[in-house]
Amino acid sequence: MLALAMSLFHLWAAWDIVPTTTLRFVHVGFALVLGFVLFPMLRRFRNRLMPWDIALAAAGAYVIWYLISGGDDLQDRAIFPEPMDIAVGWMLIALVLEATRRTTGPVMPVVAILFLLYGFYGNHLPPPWQHQGYDSIRMIPHISIGLDGIFGTAVDVSATLIILFTIYGAILQASGAGKFFVDFSFAATGGKAASAGRTVVLSSFLLGGPSGSGVATTVTLGTVAWPMMKRVGYRPDDAGGLLAAGGLGAIISPPVLGAAAFLIAEYLKIGYLDVLKMAIIPTILYYASLLFMVELDQARIRAERGGIDPGEGIEVEPIPVLLRKYGFHFSSLVAIVVFMVMGYSATLAVLYAMGVAVLLSFLRPEQALWPKRLIEALASGAIQAVGIAATCASAGIIVGVITLTGLGLKFSDIAIQAAGGSVVVTALYTALIVWVVGLAVPVTASYIICAVVAAPALTKLGVPDYAAHMFVFYYAVLSEVSPPTALSPFAAAAITGAGPYRTTLQAWKYTLPAFLLPFVFVTDPEGVGLLLNLREGMTWVDIVWQFVLAAGGLAALSCAAQGYARRLLAGWERVAFALAGLLMVFPALIEHVAADLVPYPHLIGLALAVLLLLLQRPRAAQGA
Repeated sequence: MLALAMSLFHLWAAWDIVPTTTLRFVHVGFALVLGFVLFPMLRRFRNRLMPWDIALAAAGAYVIWYLISGGDDLQDRAIFPEPMDIAVGWMLIALVLEATRRTTGPVMPVVAILFLLYGFYGNHLPPPWQHQGYDSIRMIPHISIGLDGIFGTAVDVSATLIILFTIYGAILQASGAGKFFVDFSFAATGGKAASAGRTVVLSSFLLGGPSGSGVATTVTLGTVAWPMMKRVGYRPDDAGGLLAAGGLGAIISPPVLGAAAFLIAEYLKIGYLDVLKMAIIPTILYYASLLFMVELDQARIRAERGGIDPGEGIEVEPIPVLLRKYGFHFSSLVAIVVFMVMGYSATLAVLYAMGVAVLLSFLRPEQALWPKRLIEALASGAIQAVGIAATCASAGIIVGVITLTGLGLKFSDIAIQAAGGSVVVTALYTALIVWVVGLAVPVTASYIICAVVAAPALTKLGVPDYAAHMFVFYYAVLSEVSPPTALSPFAAAAITGAGPYRTTLQAWKYTLPAFLLPFVFVTDPEGVGLLLNLREGMTWVDIVWQFVLAAGGLAALSCAAQGYARRLLAGWERVAFALAGLLMVFPALIEHVAADLVPYPHLIGLALAVLLLLLQRPRAAQGA
């Protein structure tokens, strides 16, 4: 009932005008109450509602009531708070940290506590990390009352857009869209076990784009595709790595981009459609890279089996039959974008898209969303949003400390000085920083933190702000396959029975070629063409050329990662393919190291890749 109430409130808020502060307060309030009621303090209390859970939920409700009832008077005295304001602020911070620990694990709250300690005691640190130091009277209201801390941009995006998309994804799942996308992909790739890898790539795009959830996509695909992949010859850890990589694609694919699309739009003050436009080519290249890896997988497995290509069929209806029965589900891929092109806001677009999905579900009686199923879907969507809302609130604590102490500006200056003013080295440092942060926190929190801390270092060196934020976003996404928060690989490992960390390593192998691509955005002046942004003097021919180079580079890097091209590669050939790929995808790195020795890195890389393929031809023919 609480989860249903949360969904209904946000649907009403999307339709009618609700004051900004009230919406954010209520959103966090629902997340706190549901977090304490649904998620146990310890594992042994799972599925048991304990007295302290009720007490914490009541405390969360009281804190939110205090903030809402305080109104403008509370906001006005944020600089000179009353003792009760300080007490309630401390309560809110403690409740948010505990709710986050319950829903996402202990790492994010620990990081937030470290930032709080920095805010209180940073005056004791040496320069350049030192600041004047703040006490509770100054810092607690800044974090807990105003709109620069817990109730800042991240919670605003969570309350206005992210929860609507989680509800939308739950409605699609309840209406059978997920199963249709998987069945359609199996049929489209031949309906044979040998095409299981290709099916994972295609269905992860179809299913992941509208859902935006890496874990949900991985689990949905894994339960269907793993038996086929096992039959073909995939090892459990290889199959789990590919499933996790497919799930990762859900977070970078339009129209949802794992909820970060809304955050990017908010930070850059641009339209949601502009973010989707920037994501189109990188998404195509990501799935192209996965497809390269899958084809090389299949060729390698076929070679290991002496040329035998398994062709066992699977039970799946023909494509015309699937389209006639369930083709209406494709509307979920385009409905939101169509509504926004018609001029509706993102909030109204997803709201209307939900209505379309519910109405179309009645075309198939077995998938119709009658009231009971619809209520379950609405509640499920709200529950999925609880962890995200708690994470955004905790990230608000971190962002509040950063804005109050000026750490973001200091950090960018430190990074630039350490890199000697080089864009290439700064980009490498930034990627490392974002990746390390992603080891500890989920995608959304990783992006929020690094958008404030790391992105300014790139923009100060002349990188366009949209390119810097897309760069940070793509490396934040790596947290989905990085322990200890490697949710997708761990979910895939549970399905395939492989070790979770071996599965994580395989997921890195599948995703690594594509995740070298973002360096093009920030180190190559014409690389922003891949984000469909034309700099002065650029044409569409330049964008096509950049796309061809990137695709060729990803193919070469895929060969190096898999150790296979037209045959198994020797060690030196893998190194040569990796060099060719880097020359095409990341030429600025080579130019930074040896600008005089490699005058035309793009062309040299392309020529090297072609030469390596030609050198393999006689041995490949002999093997055949």
